[in-house]
Amino acid sequence: MTETLASHIAYFAQFAHVWGLLLIFIFMTIESSFIPFPSEVVMIPAGFLAARGEMLTGNVWIDCILAIVIGSAGSLAGAYINYYLALYLGRTALHKYGKYFFLKEETILRAEEVFREYGAAATFICRLLPAIRQLISIPAGLSKMPLASFTLFTGLGAGIWVVILTAIGAWLGHLSGDMDYPTLINKGKQLISDHYIWIIAAVVVFGAVYLFIHKRVMKLNTPKED
Repeated sequence: MTETLASHIAYFAQFAHVWGLLLIFIFMTIESSFIPFPSEVVMIPAGFLAARGEMLTGNVWIDCILAIVIGSAGSLAGAYINYYLALYLGRTALHKYGKYFFLKEETILRAEEVFREYGAAATFICRLLPAIRQLISIPAGLSKMPLASFTLFTGLGAGIWVVILTAIGAWLGHLSGDMDYPTLINKGKQLISDHYIWIIAAVVVFGAVYLFIHKRVMKLNTPKED
């Protein structure tokens, strides 16, 4: 599917200087919801176009920052869709009818398992992991996770992922300005694959620090027995 979508990016790219930020928001909202849509085909080209001066302002840094902010906002909007969908429909309806909305029962069960294991931190950590990135918002909604915490952890994880993809696109745009979009996205995905171990390492460190602090705070808040 990625190859098919990449082949159509050139069409949307011609409108980037006017509608680029709106398109980023719309596509990243779709990507972060239950609809299967790879974020690589959105944010890597966004960084690439920004590096070539073909976005809104023509300034590389300003356009990259705008793309990151709007891309993160779109990711959060899509996550809210999943969150409220799960919150209002409930577990039974999702398991019964989810398959009609690209939500396989085994995938939902896996997301719930991860959420039960790692709690609120999972909404951050899983935003950087393939396959479960979008769906971790569903068990958050089912468990009625506080919206403020959900927004914080989801926004942080989504923001980091958007920064990574935009930076890769900008770097490739700096190296070569005549690359076609399927090649651009494939090279970007290869860069992510080659350095994914460092992303995972950073996630593990953050998760360990969070769990340590969380346990310390809970221990301090636990009343001592007489």
